[in-house]
Amino acid sequence: MRVTTENQEVHLPILDQKGVSLVLKREDRIHPLISGNKYRKLKYNLKVAKTQGFDTLLTFGGAFSNHIAATAYAGKIHGLKTIGIIRGEELAQKWQENSTLKLAESHGMQFKFVSREAYREKDTPEFIDELKEEFGAFYLLPEGGTNPLAIKGCEEILTTSDTDFNVVCCAVGTGGTIAGISNGAFAPQKVLGFPALKGDFLQEDICKFALRENWKLVTDYHFGGYAKVTEELVSFINNFKLNTQIPLDPIYTGKMLYGILDLIQKGYFPPNTKILAIHSGGLQGIDGMNRNLLKKNLPLIDI
Repeated sequence: MRVTTENQEVHLPILDQKGVSLVLKREDRIHPLISGNKYRKLKYNLKVAKTQGFDTLLTFGGAFSNHIAATAYAGKIHGLKTIGIIRGEELAQKWQENSTLKLAESHGMQFKFVSREAYREKDTPEFIDELKEEFGAFYLLPEGGTNPLAIKGCEEILTTSDTDFNVVCCAVGTGGTIAGISNGAFAPQKVLGFPALKGDFLQEDICKFALRENWKLVTDYHFGGYAKVTEELVSFINNFKLNTQIPLDPIYTGKMLYGILDLIQKGYFPPNTKILAIHSGGLQGIDGMNRNLLKKNLPLIDI
């Protein structure tokens, strides 16, 4: 697949007021299903899996996982079987109601639903051995797709056309994307990561792959944790799309852009700062999130 992305400038009054510029790198436009950082993370893993003779990919994820959806479709177009180990055994009886899992299944993914307690053991040799006994040989992709080959792919996100930016911002899930961007950033760029998860445990994980100290996590914009949203966040996402024609997902990019603009409002960035924000995709998850919001009688995200 030939990868073409574009940088799109954001025009909002607050940017003029504070004297900073904001540009989005539209990685979400790489592919409708294998978009953004998921394409980057899978690129070299798929090559190695096929080179090593594997015919099956096995990976992990939750109900809204972009990685699960992307892996299923990537496996389909590359002629590989896919297995998803899904967090939450309660989903076994109602996965058809989940648009992400339904999409993955339509592209051939086989599911195994496990309890949250069992899911926490997913990285242990004992758990992996049990999966090999059940499914046979497979190429293992970790949760979120983060491994050294994924980092290699994410190091290619920034190109020579991005050298003029002072700050590069990205959403953070498992930490692979920010590590790759950090490694590929141009001096003296600073990299800011906006975690979608609550807590500061990601610092150690990122340090395993990031080769430089040019990055920092901004941990104030998780909105309660992974897949947690509020009316304020939904309103922000809808207004952002209305004003810029750029859609954001509620789990990652919506929280990142909320954080960036809030920091701009608070004067965090000096005047004349040029900010590049990575739009890492994830839009497929909006439909599933809207179904949850509907059940809670909360406003929906515009699609």
